[in-house]
Amino acid sequence: MSEKTQTAALESTPTIEGEERSRVAMTQAAIDLLGDLVAKHGQLMFHQSGGCCDGSSPMCFPEGDFLTSDADVLLGHFELPLPEDGVDGQTSGLDFWMSVEQFEYWKHTHLTIDVVPGRGGGFSVESPTGNRFIIRSTLMDVG
Repeated sequence: MSEKTQTAALESTPTIEGEERSRVAMTQAAIDLLGDLVAKHGQLMFHQSGGCCDGSSPMCFPEGDFLTSDADVLLGHFELPLPEDGVDGQTSGLDFWMSVEQFEYWKHTHLTIDVVPGRGGGFSVESPTGNRFIIRSTLMDVG
């Protein structure tokens, strides 16, 4: 696996009240794929549920196509840098949501959104690209 897909390149802004540390990051490979997807679909969002199959992968949707509620936790907000052929310094906001139930299992982990070859979830916007988003997790340093 290349360095590009192993290293967190962008950390989210914390969104959980009282927290100052990022809970979610993304690799450069994820940033690159998301730049292409934003150009095609507009502003995007992620949702991580806890089901089997597609539900265990982070799902990427056009902002507003997946409705969140009190059953979801906003884990982080990204300002995603857009591709160089766009306006210099232009960004697109992107939120990362998780179901409350799944957050109970993962509350002690830091998540990194990465990309691997393969078919994404049927409703996730990266599905036709031949790549899919995955989550890499590590225990959070609570010190």
